[in-house]
Amino acid sequence: MKQILYCLLACSLLSGCASNSKTTPTMTVHAIRLHPGQDLKRELDAFAKAQHLQAGFIVTCVGSLRKVALRPADQQVPLLREQKFEIVSLVGTLSPDGSHLHIALSDSSGATIGGHLLEGNEVYTTAEIVIGEAEHLQFSRETDPATTFKELTIKKRGWNAL
Repeated sequence: MKQILYCLLACSLLSGCASNSKTTPTMTVHAIRLHPGQDLKRELDAFAKAQHLQAGFIVTCVGSLRKVALRPADQQVPLLREQKFEIVSLVGTLSPDGSHLHIALSDSSGATIGGHLLEGNEVYTTAEIVIGEAEHLQFSRETDPATTFKELTIKKRGWNAL
């Protein structure tokens, strides 16, 4: 329930509904294209760092990979493949503390695999990515005592955590 409330509050803040200020929160949009041989995760993290993204998120991504490295759900060992895949979805957040990205890929028969994006995903032909940044939010990753993982912490810039 707490997570749902946070999501609703964050959505309200994004739309400006819960804003006490006289200005509506804004979003900056970035677009990048990666070329053959570039590492998808490494390039996204480098872009976020170079642009000083404080609350970034993936809007959309299309493209293809020739090497894949992902961690499927509830697995410790990465899934590694050297074959061509289409990127059918990429979602996640980008923060100064790092990214949390999930990817879905389809092979030549249309079979789909997915999981947590790791370094080692090599672009085959292209990766066309649109990235948004919520200018009124600040993302960080802090250890959650319940999960013991570094989880997303959301703050309104200049305000308390959501």
